[in-house]
Amino acid sequence: MNNSSILTVQNLTKSFKSGEYLLTVLDDVTFSIQRGTSCAIIGPSGSGKTTLLGLCAGLDKPSSGNVLLNDSKISEMNEKDLSRVRNEQIGFVFQTFQLISTLTALENVMVPIELRGVPYKDVEKLALDLLNQVGLKDRVHHYPNQLSGGEQQRVGIARAFIHQPKILFADEPTGNLDGETGLQIEQLLFDLNRDKGTTLIIVTHDRELAQKCDRIIELKSGEVIYDSDPIIQETANQEAKFA
Repeated sequence: MNNSSILTVQNLTKSFKSGEYLLTVLDDVTFSIQRGTSCAIIGPSGSGKTTLLGLCAGLDKPSSGNVLLNDSKISEMNEKDLSRVRNEQIGFVFQTFQLISTLTALENVMVPIELRGVPYKDVEKLALDLLNQVGLKDRVHHYPNQLSGGEQQRVGIARAFIHQPKILFADEPTGNLDGETGLQIEQLLFDLNRDKGTTLIIVTHDRELAQKCDRIIELKSGEVIYDSDPIIQETANQEAKFA
């Protein structure tokens, strides 16, 4: 494995039993992602994008193949070890925000590192700083139902960054937002990616958003049909040349 790779996916396959049939959602997917870069995963609905993201983030187990994060094979970890890795290294931004309705914006952001036993005042300061960075300084004591969709997504991003993850997965982060708000969220993700050095992997239907990333991986019917990585393209060109 290349030492500059933070995430490596090896021959990843995911299948589900559907009645008498076996439905293969991902079929022998392989790629590596370099540290500090941004990558968009695109493809039509049902192509396996969200399933792939969940497997890479350790939210699900593959049917076969491996997922390595910082050289650790998370696809074979038990739930206790996976929880530790997710809490220490992984951030996740959900399309549907996934905020806790009974907690304020500040309390939602604090949740991930409160579990580590960090002193309350230290956690609160970090959360306040992040909410200020995402433009919610005046909304810290509001509950999710008092926030707009864009504001809730900003809280979700602040929560995802509070433990300074090495890699951030974002599943359609602008999918439920209007155009202007979506652009603000995009810029916020890339700013935090640049400022914190966090690797960013985005699942999106939006090709304009995908073009802003360093790399694009396109799925169709569970297979990688395009990868903009220069090394991948050079290999494909050589294979075509000698075919």
